[in-house]
Amino acid sequence: MTPTAAGRATPDLLLVLLTVLALGPTWPSAARAADSAALSDVVVTATRVAMPAFDVPATIIRVPAARFSDDALGVNFADGAQSVPGLLARNQYNYAQDQQISIRGIGADSAFGVRGVRIYQDGIPQSGPDGQGQLSQFNLGSASRVEVLEGPFSALYGNSSGGVIQLFTAPGASPGSVRANLAGGSFGAVRAGIDASDAIGRLDYHLDFTHFSWRGFRPHQRARSESFNGKVDYAFGPRETLTVIANVLSRPHANDPQGLTAAQFAANPDQTSVAALNFNTRKDLAQQEGGLIYRRGLTAHQSLRLMGYYGHRTVLQFLSIPVGAQRPVTSAGGVVDLHRDFGGADARWTWQGPLAGRPLSWVAGVSYDTQNERRQGYDNYVGATLGVQGALRRDENDLAQNVDEYTQATLTLAPRWTVTAGLRHSDVRFTTEDHFFAGGNDSGSITYTATTPVIGVLYAERRWLHWYASFGQGFRTPLASELAYRPDGLPGLNLALRPARSSDGEFGAKIRVSRAVSAGLGAFDTRTNDEIVVVTNSGGRSTYENAGRTRRSGAQASLHYRLSPAWRLQFAYTYVDAVVIDAYDTCTASPCSQPTVRVAAGSRLPGVARNDAYAQLRWGRAQGWHASVSGQYLGAIAADSLNREFASAFPVFNLSGGYRTTLGEQRLALFLRLDNLLDRRYVGAVIVNQANGAYFEPAPGFNVLAGVRIRLR
Repeated sequence: MTPTAAGRATPDLLLVLLTVLALGPTWPSAARAADSAALSDVVVTATRVAMPAFDVPATIIRVPAARFSDDALGVNFADGAQSVPGLLARNQYNYAQDQQISIRGIGADSAFGVRGVRIYQDGIPQSGPDGQGQLSQFNLGSASRVEVLEGPFSALYGNSSGGVIQLFTAPGASPGSVRANLAGGSFGAVRAGIDASDAIGRLDYHLDFTHFSWRGFRPHQRARSESFNGKVDYAFGPRETLTVIANVLSRPHANDPQGLTAAQFAANPDQTSVAALNFNTRKDLAQQEGGLIYRRGLTAHQSLRLMGYYGHRTVLQFLSIPVGAQRPVTSAGGVVDLHRDFGGADARWTWQGPLAGRPLSWVAGVSYDTQNERRQGYDNYVGATLGVQGALRRDENDLAQNVDEYTQATLTLAPRWTVTAGLRHSDVRFTTEDHFFAGGNDSGSITYTATTPVIGVLYAERRWLHWYASFGQGFRTPLASELAYRPDGLPGLNLALRPARSSDGEFGAKIRVSRAVSAGLGAFDTRTNDEIVVVTNSGGRSTYENAGRTRRSGAQASLHYRLSPAWRLQFAYTYVDAVVIDAYDTCTASPCSQPTVRVAAGSRLPGVARNDAYAQLRWGRAQGWHASVSGQYLGAIAADSLNREFASAFPVFNLSGGYRTTLGEQRLALFLRLDNLLDRRYVGAVIVNQANGAYFEPAPGFNVLAGVRIRLR
């Protein structure tokens, strides 16, 4: 497989073209329409106060929930995120693993879960103190919108914030309604859900339950999950509210077909690895979480927000580590049994009002997050029987905590100039308490400290054209799993591992001529010191080191154009050049106790596509028939640090359509979608630096999905 040559974006030329296109016949009313259009695009993730995204000196994209649920399966976040420039969300089609998320190349090296990108739901963290997070608990059926924050201002969310993804549950509204939905399609995919919401006096609520199951297109791919999300708001008065949030996820016995080598993928992308079948690789997952958010207006200009949350997560995962690799006394076995208690609190004070006659918003707060994992490991065999829980091989408590203080403010210095600045101080502590003492005592603790400043400036050259620039610094501590083992094989934590620290800058333009035309352009550059990379892999243990400097730079563009009341065009493009600056040594196979192969300067960082383009043309109105055609092109992706293997570039095209009607006070919607129209076999996700070269998780060929949704008032 060979990578695709990448062409560089031309922001200046594209800006001229977009401006001419946008102005066209709408110029006389453009200035007046821009303000009203901005009001419909209010976001809070970038500044922590409600502001139009058009007026924020940062890249912040607001994605309506319809992108994830209308004419879609409504289960996978990645399926509705292709239209967000800078965000690469890949569905692994493997529900024993989470979806792969990266923003501008950050987070693409994650071996499991989401790292480098902070995850929130209704203001409650879904990422732990070490920065590891998951998207599996997102209940998309109850969402109102998703906000994606990219660039320097992400650092104001603390450790491992190369970007922020936040889902917001829709509030209850009157008159109340009950919605039922059912969808089914290829490979035994079934989604069924029921959703209820209402507003009664001072109380409103939104409840959603979703069932999903599928057989899969590969052997040993079956999965099932049930999720519930509930949100209740109660207003004690006009300036005092309490929000109660609860969500539950159950995903029992999700089979793991694992990745394929390049030769296996070329021979038959629908096959499953022999090791997955022999060891019956699978995962049982359950999570319960609840939170409270209290808001009170103190004065005409001041308000207070208090948030607290608590949750419990359990994972039982059967891996395919060979029996021979588990024989050494230092092996942790091939079964992971994890019980995690997590929680935290956040107190935030906000001031909004004039300062010397100029609008000012100022936020100051402190947050505390903690997680305590009881992690046990077992052999994945008993005698000659594979894929069963055997002898205990690991028993420890892994604790992670952070205490962060933060502040940020936005001040309009002049009618055209707005400055936003912020500062966050973080203390992150890791502690391991070993209860097993196999091969020595692996207990230990370490604390990392960082202060991350950010500043951004927005210049409103025209009412329809805003320029912005921002710069900030961020940091990413090692994960608890990366601290677990030392490269020299001695017991104890890898205390020599340092946090990766980055300098991040961006420059861009936001264009909003009217409700019909909006566009965005941006260029970015992130320089990271002490990048954390795999150094050895032996006996089921991976160890890590700081490799030196890396660079992730590029450009992105987006366009939303309502051609007529019935026709809409959407386009997004991202170019990312992610490379190693300082050469370092690594291993090329497992087991490997000493790195022997040089990763050259200029090598591409694995997991990052240089080119990512998406376009959709949609026809239809709120009622009656509608249809859309969409396409995505993704460039070649390096699968390993040495750039020996690449997932090939590919285009994929989808077609969907349906009918919506109102029957009295009831609504009915039907849809049919055809995915991967050309039946292209491509890599859905890349397992970066997989020790045995099984990097590639296939995506399905041509597939069909149909569904119905009914809303009853």
